[in-house]
Amino acid sequence: MDENHFGAFLRARRAGLTPRDVDMVSHGTRRVAGLRREEVAVLAGVNADYYTRLEQGRERNPSPQVLDALARALRLDGDARAHLFRLAGSAPGAERSLHMAAGVSPALRQLMDGYPHTPAFVLGRTLDILATNALADALFTPFDLADNLARMIFLDAAGRYFYADWERAAQAAVANLREGAGLDPDSPELHRLVTELTQHSSEFARLWNAHHVRGKRRDAKSLHHPEVGPLALTYQAFDVRDAPGQQLVIYHAEPGSPSARALTLLGSLHATQHHTQTEPRG
Repeated sequence: MDENHFGAFLRARRAGLTPRDVDMVSHGTRRVAGLRREEVAVLAGVNADYYTRLEQGRERNPSPQVLDALARALRLDGDARAHLFRLAGSAPGAERSLHMAAGVSPALRQLMDGYPHTPAFVLGRTLDILATNALADALFTPFDLADNLARMIFLDAAGRYFYADWERAAQAAVANLREGAGLDPDSPELHRLVTELTQHSSEFARLWNAHHVRGKRRDAKSLHHPEVGPLALTYQAFDVRDAPGQQLVIYHAEPGSPSARALTLLGSLHATQHHTQTEPRG
């Protein structure tokens, strides 16, 4: 993990913008991609030397007004803006909950089991899968080990087939991890995961260094399960209020759609397999 997380984020987001993106005229030959430090300073209305000190970590206490100006200059969306504030130790209107709850509560597990026709699972801040219902277990059977969404996407060969739009799934997973890094940049679990993924996946390293940030909320998922074929699903993510860092994720299909029928078939297949495996012999 970078020691100067705040500066690394500024550099990455600056590199991802061109003068055209921010309605500026480009002057001279550019030796590196993206905006120059001086251009970001102009857009944010701050001194260029002050902005340089922010990137280099020599200035560690920007005011909320400066952070707002930087967010506007770098065209940050809501998630990325909140991430910027957190990295500066100045997240407005939100408490920093650094410690994850130890486990998934029995009440939440019971709630998940009450959704027999929709896959439901609980994620931790580093995308660890902490609990699943029966249909989520069935959904993730193509993977050798359904323990962490990022590992499944980048390190398990099944991920390339399972996620129909693999690049989009990969980008989203890394952006989710970046949000977690802003909430707890010194997390040893996150450090170990990022080190592992960086060592074994150049694609992860590329996306991680881009510093894109996005939280899980609601989005479409195009999946492909070897037993029932393509699945066009939508997911909704909910923060678990009494367990900071946990999110309940629920996948669902349009009622009466082919994907809804495929989920029903998938559940039936795995319920039958489970009954066969547990049926007494003799």
